[in-house]
Amino acid sequence: MTTVLTLVALVEFTAGAEAAGKHYEDTVLALLGRHGGHLERRLRGIDERAEVHVIRFDARAGYEAFLADPERSALRAALGGSAPTTRVIEVYEA
Repeated sequence: MTTVLTLVALVEFTAGAEAAGKHYEDTVLALLGRHGGHLERRLRGIDERAEVHVIRFDARAGYEAFLADPERSALRAALGGSAPTTRVIEVYEA
């Protein structure tokens, strides 16, 4: 039996690199489908410095594969110190 994994990600953009961070998020969120992931909600902070993503994966293995995706890793490495910081919380419906 496959267990759905639901995550909330709080993404904070580096000051002065907000545009690069948003572009990075646009690109990596497009990779979710490769790994059984689906973006359910994408909310942006009023100050444009943070986003909240609600993401669902068909299985934990998909999330792990997304984290290990070489394209995602290369995009993140290319940003260096300008890469956004992300806190991920596993959640469930209460």
